[in-house]
Amino acid sequence: MSRPGGDPAGPLGGKRALVCGSTQGIGRACAFEFARLGARLTLLARDEGRLRAVSDEIARLGGPVPDVLRADFSEPETVRAVVAEHVGATGPIEILLNNTGGPPGGPIAAAAPDAFRSAFTAHLICNQLLAQTLIPGMRQKGFGRIINIVSTSVRQPIEGLGVSNTVRAAVSGWAKTLAGEVAPHGITVNNVLPGATATERLRSLIQAKARAAGVSDDEVERRMKAEIPLGRFASPDEIAAAAGFLATPAASYITGISLPVDGGRIACL
Repeated sequence: MSRPGGDPAGPLGGKRALVCGSTQGIGRACAFEFARLGARLTLLARDEGRLRAVSDEIARLGGPVPDVLRADFSEPETVRAVVAEHVGATGPIEILLNNTGGPPGGPIAAAAPDAFRSAFTAHLICNQLLAQTLIPGMRQKGFGRIINIVSTSVRQPIEGLGVSNTVRAAVSGWAKTLAGEVAPHGITVNNVLPGATATERLRSLIQAKARAAGVSDDEVERRMKAEIPLGRFASPDEIAAAAGFLATPAASYITGISLPVDGGRIACL
C-alpha cells in the first residue's frame, strides 16, 4: 500500500524508531506506518539489499532516508553491537519495535531442544539486548515505547506451532515484567498479537498444513478463515496501525498489555 511521506509535525515527529525485521511482512508495514506518523527510522534486518530497497521506497514517499543496519537475530551479540554503535554515533532512539520471523511449525512433542534454543535466542534474548541498549536513551528523553510483535498464541496456543507457542509466552512474560520496571521513566512496553496475517510466513504455514493433511492450499485457507469472525486474513497494514498507535503519545497510559489484532478469532476475553 502506498502511503504519504512522514510528517515531521505528526504524532511521532522528532522521535526516532528502530524497526526490526523491517524488510517484509508486518515489520515492513510498521516501518511505513511509523514513517507516516513522522518518525525518523532505523531499519534492522539481515538482508542489506532488501533493507536498502525499503529505505529507498520510504524516502521516495517524501520522508527522510531511513538508516539501515544489517544483523542476523541468530547472532544476538552482533545485533547488540551494531545497534549500540549506531546509537553511540547518532543519539537516542525512543521507539523499539521488536519483530523477527517465527520458528518453524510442528508439534511440540517432536521439537528438538535446539529449536527452542534458536527461538529463545532470536526472540527473547535479542529483545532483551535491544531493550538494554535503548532504555538509557529513552530514560534520558523521558519518553520510550517498546512494542513487541508476538502472536495470539499468548492467549490461545495454536495447533502445530509448539516451539512458537512456548517462546511467545516467554516474551509476553518478559514484556509484562519490564513494563512495570520502566514505567516510572515514561517508557511503555506492550505486545501486539497478530492473528492470521497475509504474509510469506502465513503462506508457508498454509502449504505445510496442506501437505500434512493431504488437501489443497485453498482448502486449508478456507478452514482457517472460517475460524475468524471477520472471515478474512489481516493485512500487514492493519497490524501496523495498532503498533503505530501504541508508539504515539496518545497511548501514554497504556502499558503491559497484549493487544490482539485477530479479527475476533481468540475465544477468550
